Order: sequence, then C-alpha cells, then structure tokens
Amino acid sequence: MKGLITFSICALLLAQPLIGLRLPSNFNFQTEYKIVSKSAIKLVAQAEKVGLDKCKLCVDFAGQALNQLLNIILQGGVVGGCSELCGILASKTSPAIGTVCNLLCDIVGVEEFIKIVQKADLDPIYYCELLTACPVNDAGDAKFTKFTATPASGPQGTFALDFEYESKNGTGTGEIALEVVTVDGIPLGDAFLHELQPAGTYTGEFQLKAEPDPDCDPTQGPCEQWLPGDYTVKIAICNGECGSKHPHSQIYDESSATFTITQ
Repeated sequence: MKGLITFSICALLLAQPLIGLRLPSNFNFQTEYKIVSKSAIKLVAQAEKVGLDKCKLCVDFAGQALNQLLNIILQGGVVGGCSELCGILASKTSPAIGTVCNLLCDIVGVEEFIKIVQKADLDPIYYCELLTACPVNDAGDAKFTKFTATPASGPQGTFALDFEYESKNGTGTGEIALEVVTVDGIPLGDAFLHELQPAGTYTGEFQLKAEPDPDCDPTQGPCEQWLPGDYTVKIAICNGECGSKHPHSQIYDESSATFTITQ
C-alpha cells in the first residue's frame, strides 16, 4: 500500500504554527530556536481530511496555548470550572483558542484537564494523547527509503525536498522534523504533525524557499541570507515529539540530503 502524508492547517486556529520546535537532540544544533523565516519551509498540500480532525485540532491548540495555560494554573487564579479557565486563556490569546479550550476541557473536566496540562510539560502531542484526542501506537516503525533535494545545484530560489518512507507496523502520532545546516551557521528548521498511519509506503514533499526573507527583522534575530555554498538538510520521523522524553516518544529514523546554492 502506498499513500500520501496528509498535513492540514486548522482554520479555527487561524493557521498558526503546528508545533513549538523541539527537534531531535542528537541533531547537531547550536541552540534552541524557532524557524528563522516564517515562509522558508512549507509542506506541499496533498490531501484534506473530511470532517473534524480531533488530533490535529488538539495539537494546533496545544502548540499555541500550553505555555499560557501553565502560567495561568501556576498563578493559582483558577477556582472555577472549564469556562473560567478557558475564559482567562481567551483573554490572553483569542476567542477561537478559548473555544477549543472549552471543548477539550469538557471532555475530562477541569481538575483532570489541569493535571494533564501540568503533566504534559509543554509537549503538545503527549498532551493530546493524555486527553485521548490523538491515538497511540508504541509498536510503530518507519524507515526512510528516499530523501532528495531538487535541484541539486542552482541559484537562490525554491528547492523541493521529496521523501518516502516505509512502515511495517504503522506509525504512532508524531512529527516530521527538518533542520537546514546553513553556510553562515544560522539555525533553521521546523517540525510538522505526522498523524498515525497504517503499515505501508508513504511519500511527501516540502518546499524550501532558499532566498532572503524581505520581512525578516534583524532586530528580532538573525536573518538567513542563503549565501553561495553547500547546504545539508536533515529530516527525522518520530513517534511523539522528536526528542521528547515522555512516553510514546521515539525517533524512528533520520536521513539527510544536500544541495548547493551557486549565486
């Protein structure tokens, strides 16, 4: 069986980043970071799920709200139920996030919801597994059979990153993470939710926009200039969040590809 990896953005959460970046610890990162250019790495849209994707909705929410929720809880200001907790969250974020908070909190009740927020320790996938919004498969596996960058050499512009992997036992809920080793040493990467899949062979494609971002503000952090030279792209597919020490987490496989910017 061969299929396409499905990634989608939840409109309710206004297309915010899927997951706070925490890539595999055995990658040679120089520092913890978030993606330097918001538009540098994009997943090529391939398919949309019909109806509500509860796992995706939950992970999108957790990536944006867990830190705020934890701060609200630690401040000790929550004495009521889900409505009060999620109302405070909505006032600090947005009404849409507050609505999703209420939906998820009502599943388990406010006391258990608070315990799960604290136990998850800012890990969105583990949080959603504790809420049973995302399924678990600890017997899963995945092995990359292809990872290429196209073109292999060329001027600044868009490079296609194509991957294929095989799974004998299916995969758990996890993520696919990317890191670009740049010529000037500026860290660049991102991570994307990878939902549970049955056994089979799967393909997907990312597009890397290898050209300076005109909207990058150097006062907020370094701006990648995509200088001429050789670049390495590392990819990892994981059960759970890549690099997480929580249950239901492991790195299935890693691979890398190279390309050269000529000018």
